[in-house]
Amino acid sequence: MGGTSVVRLIDRSASKPPKCYLDCEADVVEWILKPLSKVERDTFTSVGAPSAGKHGSAIHKSFDCSIMDLADDISFGIHDFEDMIAMKLISEKDFREQVTSGSCSAHLDYLKSTYPDEFQNDIYNKLVDMLFSDSKSRKHAISRMVGFFVRSCKLITIEELIDPMVRFRVVMEDGAQTYLKALKDFVRRLVIMSPSVQHLEFKGQQMVVAVFEALQSEPKTLLPRDTFEKYEASCDGERVICDHVSGMTDNFLLKTYERLFSPRMGSVFDKL
Repeated sequence: MGGTSVVRLIDRSASKPPKCYLDCEADVVEWILKPLSKVERDTFTSVGAPSAGKHGSAIHKSFDCSIMDLADDISFGIHDFEDMIAMKLISEKDFREQVTSGSCSAHLDYLKSTYPDEFQNDIYNKLVDMLFSDSKSRKHAISRMVGFFVRSCKLITIEELIDPMVRFRVVMEDGAQTYLKALKDFVRRLVIMSPSVQHLEFKGQQMVVAVFEALQSEPKTLLPRDTFEKYEASCDGERVICDHVSGMTDNFLLKTYERLFSPRMGSVFDKL
């Protein structure tokens, strides 16, 4: 059936940016990497081949970034999981089907060795009972889970790199990494990719694109005065607009969108 749609669609998968730096930031990256030899620099900045539907990713990380990435994985992965249970967005049945005893075997071994009198031989069922019981029991189980992941981190040495900035790295042991991935995949499949969440994400992306394109179409009349001054002074005006939009809070983006596109919203007295 022909015709046009009233909904302007964007390719959401293609719109996801890679983890990267921009060309205009190359001098900063060069300054950071200056202490490294050419061989180390080439090795450290190497990128793995992209997988289906995904960008390539860096093979190596600096010591501090490896700590930060693991801290983010643990904190966001576990507490997203806890929030989903508390809000009853996932059930005990869902958990048992998606996160089996095999995927969390390293954690079960840890619980058995650390609390032998409490768990005895029914470790998995006891863990599930605690997670889906009252708030106090759940928080107790989550606290132990976080402790397990932190204790499963270890320092390794990348032999082909010499400079201490890139030679050392913190990684998570394989069993713990398998468990954490199972939890994150579980939350992603059942909650993040659910229609109730994706409707909101779709709307948010449409709003961001609409606001950016509106500001880009008439920067002199639509950008705040101080932002337009940066725009005029920059050799990359689109980057200035992009930074302006990306720096908006959710509420500020919503207000800006409504001022631009909602007939009954906005006032000349609004602070931009």
